Amino acid sequence: MRALVATTAVAAGLLAGSGVALADQETTQRGGLDRFYNQKLDWKACNHKELDAAGAECADVKVPLNYAQPRGRTITVAISRLKASDKQNRHGVMLSNPGGPGGAGLDMMLGIRESMTPDVSSRYDLIGMDPRGIGRSTPVDCEWPVGTMLRSAGVDRAAFDANTRLEKDLAKRCVVKEGPDVRHFTTRNTARDMDVIRGALGERKVSYFGWSYGTYLGSVYTQMFPQRSDRFVLDSAVDSKRYGVPMLQDMGKPNEAALDDWANWTAARDGEYHLGKTTKQVRAGVEDLIKQSARQPIRVGEYRLDQHVLPIVLFGPLADPRRNAGLAETMRQLTDAAAGKTVTPNEALDRDLRHVYKPTAEEQGSGQAAIMCGDTSSPRDPEWYWRNIQRDRAAEPVFGAFANNLTACAFWPEPVEEPTIVHNSVPSLIVQTTGDTRTAYESGVALHKSMTGSKLLTLQDVRVHAVFGNYPNKCTENVVNTYFRDGTLPKTDITCRED
Repeated sequence: MRALVATTAVAAGLLAGSGVALADQETTQRGGLDRFYNQKLDWKACNHKELDAAGAECADVKVPLNYAQPRGRTITVAISRLKASDKQNRHGVMLSNPGGPGGAGLDMMLGIRESMTPDVSSRYDLIGMDPRGIGRSTPVDCEWPVGTMLRSAGVDRAAFDANTRLEKDLAKRCVVKEGPDVRHFTTRNTARDMDVIRGALGERKVSYFGWSYGTYLGSVYTQMFPQRSDRFVLDSAVDSKRYGVPMLQDMGKPNEAALDDWANWTAARDGEYHLGKTTKQVRAGVEDLIKQSARQPIRVGEYRLDQHVLPIVLFGPLADPRRNAGLAETMRQLTDAAAGKTVTPNEALDRDLRHVYKPTAEEQGSGQAAIMCGDTSSPRDPEWYWRNIQRDRAAEPVFGAFANNLTACAFWPEPVEEPTIVHNSVPSLIVQTTGDTRTAYESGVALHKSMTGSKLLTLQDVRVHAVFGNYPNKCTENVVNTYFRDGTLPKTDITCRED
């Protein structure tokens, strides 16, 4: 998941095998869905500065809220299109998703095409999309008082219990505000939406690029619609067998390793940041700040930073080594604030704290929750989470209480469909870094094994989440562009290294 978790589906009342995928594909051509597949799109200006400047056009695609009841309530999915300029060699359309879940992707392809060679970007209609429930696409809005359900449990049982009460309230708000409809904002329905978009665009197949949770959405599409899947690149991949609570738990270990890596970098620059001369000293300072925020929230400008949020402030920057300096500056500010100094947060810290504590309607994360909680069941018993937190505190002192914490999903209505387990032979390229903090390297390896027609590109010894279009690497860019241009996967799995 790129927005937070990386992130990060379900089967149509059936088992999620290749036979079911074909059956699901066939039912899209009957049962009252023809009017969606055959709709005529009304293309207009996007009313988006960057998209309009790039010459993109946008449309709303009408889809069923519940595909089992295609004559019931409909919703809209907003898409953008950057049309192929090479009409003679046009290959088709490329859909996309930036991750999250819950990331708005209407303008995603503006950035992705910067890493494409001209002979790739010119051959595709590049399609951005706000997935159902997000952004301009009939958004889920539970009017949450906080920006995200993803929080640390804190340092003790009292903090865990307080967080549990909050998560229960967040789930209740969604059930009251959105009603039963909230259960249909799922990954599998988004995959169905993608196939409706394919039909409405008049295409026989779609190609696809996704980051993080977007790899889960993409792989679920290949499971449901294998014959409609063309060239798929899944960057920073989610293993469908770990999607949900296990995926969050898998974040603890790599984030602790990333914290050590950052602490080592920061210790080498103690003359600038004064956070410690050794890795151990820098890390100890971080752990002490969390303990202090538990005793009394740290006053930073207008915010009071507590033990539930401080690990999240670390979590974001650790996904990319280019943010080392920014995180060091943030920790310097927090250390000063904890010592009683008056601190005005810098722009990055202010943005992070505002998102958590004072979100706008667009920022509050109930759309993300609807997708995550609607896709797969979570354990209901708070004690189960508490035991896991206690088990991992010693090995994961900063992130164990985050990775193992319960969320609103523990109190969510049961999903309408069973989780999808991806296992197919659809050709695809999986891109994974060994230091990924959000979708652990092992997750990409596991998806590669499940998608037997795939090839795995490993970016070695790099601590970054989301590579192509985000983190410059000539080796990775060459392999991805070759595949999108020629449809040619590497003959074997390949390892790239940092430029």
